[in-house]
Amino acid sequence: MKALVTGGGGFLGLYIVEQLCAAGHDVRVFSRGHYPALTALGVETQQGDLRDVKAVARACEKIDAVFHVAALPGVWGSWETYYGINTTGTRNVISGCRKCAVERLIYTSSPSVVFDGSDHINADESLPYPTQWLCHYPHSKALAEQAVLAANDLAGLRTVSLRPHLIWGPRDNHLIPRLIRKARAGQLRQVGRGANVVSISYVENAAAAHLQAEESLRNSTTAAGRAYFINEPDAVNLWNWINLVLAGAGLPPVTRRISATMAWYAGSVFETAWKLSGRRHEPPMTRFVAVQLSGSHSYSIAAAQRDFDYRPLVTVEEGLRRMQSDLAERPFSFNGEPQA
Repeated sequence: MKALVTGGGGFLGLYIVEQLCAAGHDVRVFSRGHYPALTALGVETQQGDLRDVKAVARACEKIDAVFHVAALPGVWGSWETYYGINTTGTRNVISGCRKCAVERLIYTSSPSVVFDGSDHINADESLPYPTQWLCHYPHSKALAEQAVLAANDLAGLRTVSLRPHLIWGPRDNHLIPRLIRKARAGQLRQVGRGANVVSISYVENAAAAHLQAEESLRNSTTAAGRAYFINEPDAVNLWNWINLVLAGAGLPPVTRRISATMAWYAGSVFETAWKLSGRRHEPPMTRFVAVQLSGSHSYSIAAAQRDFDYRPLVTVEEGLRRMQSDLAERPFSFNGEPQA
């Protein structure tokens, strides 16, 4: 097939591109930047902005399946920017699929679209969307997911939404560098009692889920119009896992702590100060981050296993080994940025 991957130069997107190429598919990537890794793979690339409906439509021409991975992550920024890229951008992708008669759309969502501030333990897809939001990212992604699922048409465009949780692995340019940067700067604190469990998604497994879901859409309507949690079968203790990651980078475990309540109030104070001062960079703590780091967030993958045979390819232990090898090959500077 001919596949389009938006954000194909990013962390998850590049793994999806690589797996599509390995499976013999013809791949086009739509992204804002130029990525040498894509050039090395020999895939077609188009540069543009998701907010440009005409550019997105051009990218969808002669495409069988779209993997819409591109999004603006993070917990700080204007609603206009998050809504424009994540929500309007996704609607532009849907429009492009309609205009170009694309048959399948696989959307990369997030469990945060159903995050209501409470603990989730082995939760399933029956969780409703919340009515209040602690930051713009999950809100804008939830609106986008709803648009994707509403666009499902069994006679035309088939859609599915995947919600990988806490994606990690080699070549990570966001989560792992952030942890290492904060640890080396002495800014990393355990939030809460340290007993919270979370689901994690090794990046190659998250990528494989996208290909497995596409194959299901191609051959049946079982998964069409539905959302699915994607992660490893077993949850992990968040802070034990973070300490394993830090050990792989040659760093000591986290020993300093802050209560969940104090982190929440600190996040509220920082958010207010940042808004009043108009600062654009992310505050040291926000309410959303405080609850994410102190609460439990684990999800059942039973629906994905049942409906499109979701099967992780790499164990957590093997994933850690591969990531530790990657960290050894990509030494990090004091501020956590990969060095050439």
